Amino acid sequence: MRHSAAVWDYRAATEITKDWNGINQFLLRNPQGASARVSLHGGQVTSWRNEHGEELLFTSSKAIFKPPKAMRGGIPICFPQFGNCGSLEQHGFARNKIWTVDDNPPPLHPNDSHGISFVDLLLKPSEEDQKGWPHSFEFRLRVSLTTDGDLILISRVRNINGKPFSFSFAYHTYLSVSDISEVRIEGLETLDYLDNLCQRERFTEQGDAITFESESLIMKKSGHML
Repeated sequence: MRHSAAVWDYRAATEITKDWNGINQFLLRNPQGASARVSLHGGQVTSWRNEHGEELLFTSSKAIFKPPKAMRGGIPICFPQFGNCGSLEQHGFARNKIWTVDDNPPPLHPNDSHGISFVDLLLKPSEEDQKGWPHSFEFRLRVSLTTDGDLILISRVRNINGKPFSFSFAYHTYLSVSDISEVRIEGLETLDYLDNLCQRERFTEQGDAITFESESLIMKKSGHML
């Protein structure tokens, strides 16, 4: 028998544990048995399982789970720089930092508040961060799991001192795929991208879908930055 969403206690559905480095991580669950695991290391989702217990995210066997190294797997947060488009290290510093729990986040729009189990995280720059990127900000991240087992990430960046700055951002998601030849990425036709393998030359995507014939082509095609 399924639990009614009306009586589901999202707090009871959130379990706090520690990883092997002693860093807090949060296990989110829904009544149907789906789950997601979120680490304070990088504010990173490290696992997302459906109601059958099947893992939907991939983690490399070579992943290093110790700060300040970024974790290669799950959903790394690329901020305030994506790729090498700037003066910072590859993909910025957010994925290498220890985030905190946001106990009093500003309210979300009602249309975005549909997670049945969720956690709110917060990242603020350290003095060391501001030496390389001298801007004041608050990065808020809500990770939520819906009744249907959907995983939703909502990011909000706030400028603290009003001085303008620009940034780039991405969810660098590692999806677990059983057959890469069956994968199609649609909706990119006519969009411009910078090709890292061609000295960041700008191209326009012509195909109606990006496909992969083998794993050896993944790295080549992932060199495109929209």
